[in-house]
Parts: sequence; C-alpha cells; structure tokens
Amino acid sequence: MPYQVSEINPAKCVLIVVDMQNDFVAPGAPMETPAGRAMLPNLIRAIDCCRDNGAKVIYTAHAHRKDGCDVGLFAKLWPPVASKAGLVDGTKGIEIYDEVAPRAGEIVVKKHRYSAFYGTDLGIILRNSGIDTVVIAGVTTENCCLSTARDALFRDYKVVFLSDATATFDYPDVGQGAMSADEVHRTVLVILSVSTAHVMKVEEFVGRMISAKEGRRANNKSGKKSTASVHQEPHPKQRRSAKALRA
Repeated sequence: MPYQVSEINPAKCVLIVVDMQNDFVAPGAPMETPAGRAMLPNLIRAIDCCRDNGAKVIYTAHAHRKDGCDVGLFAKLWPPVASKAGLVDGTKGIEIYDEVAPRAGEIVVKKHRYSAFYGTDLGIILRNSGIDTVVIAGVTTENCCLSTARDALFRDYKVVFLSDATATFDYPDVGQGAMSADEVHRTVLVILSVSTAHVMKVEEFVGRMISAKEGRRANNKSGKKSTASVHQEPHPKQRRSAKALRA
C-alpha cells in the first residue's frame, strides 16, 4: 500500500518551497535545472492555494559562506560550489526566482546541506507554528526535496510530496549509466510513495485544501445555528417562584 495522508488541515500545514533560487532555476545558471522552470505554473498554483486557504509557506535557499568554511565535501561533489560560481551567500544566485518570490513576512530558511532541517531553525519554526503536515515542492527531487521529506518524516510530520511541482536534471554516466531527469524523478516518486510521503499532484492538493476550508466553514455555521437554537426550559421550582412573585 502507498503511504497516505488522510487529512490535510490548512491551519496545521506548511508548504516548503525548496531551493527555487536563481542558481538552480534561472536560464544559464551554474547549477541550472530546466525542469524547475517547466513546473513553475504548478508550483505557483500550489503557493497561491496555500496563501488563499491559510496554510504557511516557507522557502529554503541553499547558500555557503563566501570563505567556504561551511562547504565541506560539497566542494568535491559539485564543481560550481568548489569554484564559488554558485550557492554563495550574499549573491543574486541564492535569491528566490522572481516568479515564485516570497511575499513580505514569509520566511526564507538558509541551509548548507540538502535537508532543510539540517543545521537550521526550521524545526523550531514548525513546532511553534503548530504544524503537523509538511508539503514538499521545489528542486531537486532526489537531493534537497527528498532529504527534506525524509527528515520531516523522521520528526513525525505527515509528508505530502507534490509530483508535478518538484523537478530535477539529467544525470550523466559516471560509471553506473546515465539517467534522464524524467527517470530520476519517477524513480524517486516510486520510492517515496511507499516509504516516506503521500505523493500527489497539485490538482489533488488544491482540491483537498479547498474542501478542508469549506468543511471548516460549514462546521462553524452549523455550530452557530445549534447554539442559537438551544432553549432551556426553566426548572419547575423556578416557574412556581415566578408565579408567586407576580401574585
């Protein structure tokens, strides 16, 4: 059976928009992920839905200090990081891509590793916000999105992974064979759907958010009507006392 999230309460839900920054998304960026631009309409819809229905939106940005003291083994894994061509704190490259830029007051968590939880204050923010459901979108599917989803699960959050609002890049052959972005993406979704998250499309997510909001609204109206219709009959002794006073 696939992992399922049975209920999404917008008031206890956060959409984490992972690393939709210029260094990954902008055309010609040093760590460009073209599929990250292709899925922008879906991501925008998810973000707008959360804002409209009272769910929290938090962004992450992967950044390293200019002196490289926090880079570690990433310098061996990613040449643009080693050369400081990308992911350098304080540069335009770590700013969120304009089309999905955060609104005033929305949090951007700077992180130094794949997971948005590792070495950041994200966990504190979620606990103090009463969050129980974490929704993942952004780039890349198999690295930062997957790592953040897993770390959310490890902290006992319900996890939703948006299949058409996450994306990755083509993997070259470094000894194990090449994989296209579509292959990498699909493989991760298959694994996550069993072990980590409820994998769903933005269409389903939006529908469930709207239904949850309408359900709460209907319950609130029903509760008010029930309260207004309650009429308590006075106790017999109270009725006799009232008659005696009138006499």
